[in-house]
Amino acid sequence: MLAKVSCALAAASLLLTAFDSRFERASPGQTGLNEKPAGIEHVIVIGVDGLSPDGIQKAQTPNIDRMVANGAVKWNVRTVLTSASSQNWASMIMGAGPEQHGIINNDWELNKHTLPPIAQEADGRFPTIFSILHKARPNAEIGTVYHWGGFGRLFQKNAVNYDKHFSTEDSTATDFIQYIKNKKPVLGFVHFDHVDHAGHHDGHGSVQYYQSVAKADSLVGRILAGINEAGIAGKTLVILWADHGGVGKGHGGATPQEAEIAGVFSGAGVKKGYSIQQQVYTYDLASTIAFALGVEQPYAWIGRPVKPVFKGFEEPKNLWLGEKP
Repeated sequence: MLAKVSCALAAASLLLTAFDSRFERASPGQTGLNEKPAGIEHVIVIGVDGLSPDGIQKAQTPNIDRMVANGAVKWNVRTVLTSASSQNWASMIMGAGPEQHGIINNDWELNKHTLPPIAQEADGRFPTIFSILHKARPNAEIGTVYHWGGFGRLFQKNAVNYDKHFSTEDSTATDFIQYIKNKKPVLGFVHFDHVDHAGHHDGHGSVQYYQSVAKADSLVGRILAGINEAGIAGKTLVILWADHGGVGKGHGGATPQEAEIAGVFSGAGVKKGYSIQQQVYTYDLASTIAFALGVEQPYAWIGRPVKPVFKGFEEPKNLWLGEKP
């Protein structure tokens, strides 16, 4: 009888060992077992203010088109409301919406707002992807370069190694590319504002708007070339994102034209020519970056990583795509 029990215990132990070996053990600060796509050491986010799916699809965008063809895309990522800049850029890097982080409009300032964040760091801001990555990996190189000065007020200054603001899209791109070459950041984030300017000045869907999108595409091409010249292309996940679209010369409303953007994933670990099926929200960006880098996201975040863009991960089993009446 004892021999049978011993055999059973040994078999159970072997089974548990085999089960455990299927998972990748995570170090402190990581997401957990088997929760990191392979081969990603760097994440570069290219954010284009006011870039609509319509703009990408109708303007001359050969570089973005190649990203889509060789990567994964979601054409109707839902923004937070209202579909304006501050709350959406904040949601992108904070993994949560205005109800959580408290940034409800473009008038928000760190020392002047009505709704406090439900969780905050020592500086009073809601935790961002920059701050949680810095805490998990203090030696990680993290940097951001931005065209719109307002972006700089949204994140913890002590969480980044590099923090620069420039007045034109060209100078923003030039500096960001040089930063990539010099520092090879674990996380680099660039913001361009000129497409939004064209939307407000000439109107979304205007010739000038599409020209500004084509200019953004040329900057994307320069950044991709810079990543390659830095020698990190094979280990880098590149994400293209936006804060909102637009209607006429404005945005902020609750229409698909204003409140849907395109999310494009390309590079290391990404499936080729993949159309994302699961619902995606703008605050899922921060969660996806954390997932790609193996960092645990705060409980206060409501975002979820867009896992099916990565090789070895599938769409959610409980995915609900709706029913025809």
